[in-house]
Amino acid sequence: MKKEIKTENTISKEHQDRLLVSYMLSAAWFFGLAGLHRLYNGKIVTGLLWLFTGGILGFGQFLDLFFIPQMVEEQENRLRLKAGVSPLGVPTHQPVVASEVYHPTKDKLIVKLIEAAELREGILNVTQGVKATGASFAEVETAFKEMLKSGYVRIDNDPVTGAVTYHFHELG
Repeated sequence: MKKEIKTENTISKEHQDRLLVSYMLSAAWFFGLAGLHRLYNGKIVTGLLWLFTGGILGFGQFLDLFFIPQMVEEQENRLRLKAGVSPLGVPTHQPVVASEVYHPTKDKLIVKLIEAAELREGILNVTQGVKATGASFAEVETAFKEMLKSGYVRIDNDPVTGAVTYHFHELG
């Protein structure tokens, strides 16, 4: 089974077709069937009102000639949303995929932090640690606190940004 991919041209063609059908149904007023264009475009209540009142004595039917493009656009947007596609054509219902979060063991995390600090002249902050290891902020902060207690790092502030930095004195 071949899956059809809708291009901008096919979408435009479908839009033009819906407009043409809407105007043709609007012309049914001449046969005593006012409001069919409204029913076709999902405006059920006003479509029935138009049907039973002759398009509100023809005035509403005449004014709708100017509003049909807007009605068609609104109906197309409703149909897209119902199909799970935004008005811009982007799928709105993406399948939820379990994110693969890296949860290293404590020792592996410390080794990765040391490697990252080695690339930065022995100085590392928490954000850099998170970026380098893929671990969470809490996990990186816990690892830094443990290394601080053990005497492997000392804590300081970056003179420019004021961010808390950890200095690996054996690397620097």
